[in-house]
Amino acid sequence: MIKPVSYKRHRFPPQIIAHAVWLYFRFPLSLRLVEEMLLERSIAVSYETVRRWALKFGPDYARRIKRKAPNRNDIWHLDEVVVTIAGQRHWLWRAVDQDGYVLDEIVQARRNTKAAKRLLKRLLKKQGCPPRRIITDKLGSYAAARRQVMPATEHRSHKGLNNRAENSHLPLRRRERAMQGFRSPGGLQRFVAVFSAVRNLFVPPRSSRSALATYLYRLNAMAEWRAVANVAA
Repeated sequence: MIKPVSYKRHRFPPQIIAHAVWLYFRFPLSLRLVEEMLLERSIAVSYETVRRWALKFGPDYARRIKRKAPNRNDIWHLDEVVVTIAGQRHWLWRAVDQDGYVLDEIVQARRNTKAAKRLLKRLLKKQGCPPRRIITDKLGSYAAARRQVMPATEHRSHKGLNNRAENSHLPLRRRERAMQGFRSPGGLQRFVAVFSAVRNLFVPPRSSRSALATYLYRLNAMAEWRAVANVAA
């Protein structure tokens, strides 16, 4: 059993800490904007304190968020996007399922078969079973890696079929602009691990997009967030 999040030796109440971390990872806000939004509620917290809370509690919350159960009928959409860090090009490899749920992300320095193979191996280990199908763009590294890691899995390679994975990069691009870029590959990896876990929790699946379904989904998401953060309603 996972122990509840501990807020020992923190002078601010858990509700404020959890709310600040939620604002930072859920919306395209800079640390200074989170500081300003808290001040509007008469909570005087520096942006540097918000940064420390995000670094300390963000990963802790993310580990406690329930993951979607894997299914052998899932379809994995794989894509990679370039992220420039300190003048150097890095590649963020991402996998999402048919509902837009982020399955995994990994920052790598290369865009080749070895990098694609590493992504597939991580996915298999995390999901526990292969999907019914994978969909990628025309990058040949995916086909080569798939033949080595999951040769029995169907693979469709077509740029027009992979909009779901390509569109999944947009929220991170908005965050990248708000944060004025990332400082290191490790910092990007740590950020996306929390960012995607929070997004998975709060963004309804594509099959539940009616107004009522979205409302109920978000109520449940908020209840789970409070349970994850160990704070009262």
